[in-house]
Amino acid sequence: MSFDNFLTAEQQQWRDTCHRVMDKEITREYIRECDMNRQYYYEGFEKLHELGMVTMLIPEELGGMGADTMAYTLFCEAAGKYSMDFGGAIGVSQFTAQNLIHYGTPEQQEQFLQPFIEGNNRFAISISEPHSGSDAAAANTRAVKSGDHYVLNGLKQWCSGSSATNAVICMLVRTDPDAPKRQGLSVLLIPNDTPGMELRKLKTLARRGTGTNQIFLDRAKVPVENRLGEEGQGWEIITNHLQLERVSIAASYVGCAQQAVDDALAYAHQREAFGQPIFKFQTLRHMLADMQTEVDAARLLTYRSAGMMDAGQDALREVSMAKLFASETLQKVTRQGIQIMGGHGMLPEADMERYFREGMQATVGGGTSQIQRTIIAQTMQY
Repeated sequence: MSFDNFLTAEQQQWRDTCHRVMDKEITREYIRECDMNRQYYYEGFEKLHELGMVTMLIPEELGGMGADTMAYTLFCEAAGKYSMDFGGAIGVSQFTAQNLIHYGTPEQQEQFLQPFIEGNNRFAISISEPHSGSDAAAANTRAVKSGDHYVLNGLKQWCSGSSATNAVICMLVRTDPDAPKRQGLSVLLIPNDTPGMELRKLKTLARRGTGTNQIFLDRAKVPVENRLGEEGQGWEIITNHLQLERVSIAASYVGCAQQAVDDALAYAHQREAFGQPIFKFQTLRHMLADMQTEVDAARLLTYRSAGMMDAGQDALREVSMAKLFASETLQKVTRQGIQIMGGHGMLPEADMERYFREGMQATVGGGTSQIQRTIIAQTMQY
C-alpha cells in the first residue's frame, strides 16, 4: 500500500515523521493505558505541543507552524492510529482554535489563544444539547445579557474534552429567543472553572481518555467581551468550523482503520490452525483484502477533501463523503478484525476491542452518518 504518488516529497516526510512520533514518543501502550483508566492524555498532549504539532495550524506570525490542511490531515491520520480518541483530543483544540483566529478580537487572542500557543490551556467545542444533537440550530441554552455579562442557564451534552485542566469551551448559546433559530445564536468563550457551571463526565463506550461531558449551567456569568464575533453570528461561526473538524476526524478514522487492518494481518500470519497460519485460508485472505480496499478508498476521499480546502474550494460535499465513508469503514473493519482475531481480539491488550468501540462511536459523533447522507443528497443537482 503506497500513496507516495499522491503526496509531495515534503508531505511524505511529514507523514513519516508523524507516524514515527506516535510509535516512538506516544506509543500504543500509553494510549491503551489512558483508555483503560479513563485518563486524559496530558503527557501525550504535552509531548506533541513541544514538537509544535498541537499548534501546527496557528499562523507563523502568531507562533505556530502555519501548516496547510493536507499537512494537518496527515498528522490527524497518524494521531488517530492507536485510537481516534487520542486524535480527537488533539484535533478538537486545533480546529477550535481556528475560530479564535478567524473571529477573535486581539484581546481575545491574547487572553485565550496565546496561552494555548504556550501550552497552558486547551479548547473544547460545545454545540449539542439533549434535544438538539443533529439539529444543532435548535440549541436552547439561554444567555441573557445583564450589564457587562451574559447569564447562562441550560444543559449542554456530548462536550468532549471540556473537563480537561484549563479547558476553554467554545459554546453555542441562544441570545435571542425571538429570532429565527439560526439567527438567534451566539458563541461564548467560557473557561471550564466558571462559577455556576458544573461538568459531569459520562462513562461512555468510547472517548474514554478525552472524556465527553454534560454541562449544567445555573446562572453562570460570562463577560460580554467573551462573545466570539457578533451577537447572532453563532451559526456562521459553528458551520464554518465544521469542514475542518470533519476532515480531521475522517483522517483519524482512516488512521485507526489502517492500524486495525495491520494488526489483524499480523495476527493472521502468526496464528496457526490446522497446521498452517490462518492467513493461508482463502476466506480470511479475501476478508483482509476487502478491509484494505475500503481503508484506501476512505483515505482517498479524505485526501481529496483536504486538497480542495487547500485550493480554497468549498468541500462541504466532499468532507461529508469522507466523514461518512471513513467512519463506516472503521466500524466495519474493526468488527472484521475481531472476527479474525477471535477471543484474543476482545482483550484490551490486543487493542482491537478499543478500535471497535471507537468505530461504534464514529458513525454518531461529529455528525451522524444519516446527517452526512442528508448533506450529500442536498448537494446533488438533477
